[in-house]
Amino acid sequence: MATESKPFWRRKRLDQMTRKEWESLCDGCGRCCLHKLRDADEPPDTPNVDYTDIACKLLDTHSCRCTHYPTRRRYVPDCVQLTPKNVDHLGWMPSTCAYRLLSEGHDLYWWHPLVSGDPETVHIAGISVRGKVISETEVEEDEYEYHIVEWPA
Repeated sequence: MATESKPFWRRKRLDQMTRKEWESLCDGCGRCCLHKLRDADEPPDTPNVDYTDIACKLLDTHSCRCTHYPTRRRYVPDCVQLTPKNVDHLGWMPSTCAYRLLSEGHDLYWWHPLVSGDPETVHIAGISVRGKVISETEVEEDEYEYHIVEWPA
């Protein structure tokens, strides 16, 4: 296949993508918006985390998109902004994440909206958090350990 006819994610490195291309890599699964637990002695970027079924208060649990994406850090100061420079250091990102996949030299899955052409395939494939999570506003922080799940890894 000629280079020009390959989709942008197959011909460009993450740091070569336009802002629009970069943002389109998000498949809308919402997995990165889940609260994760780690041992206190683990570094913040550790891949050794336990995922919970507790979503950030800003996540629309049906669309699996942030309700305040452009201004999210105003409401959630520790929200991590993915960049081409930090994506390699965020081992806690889900293994299905497009940013992680491309960073590791893999291709996107069939259900990714850029591949399928349909933003619903991430939900149809069962990859998204739709119907699987509750908002952090519904859970006391000392109860998070009772919400650990295996499915997002």
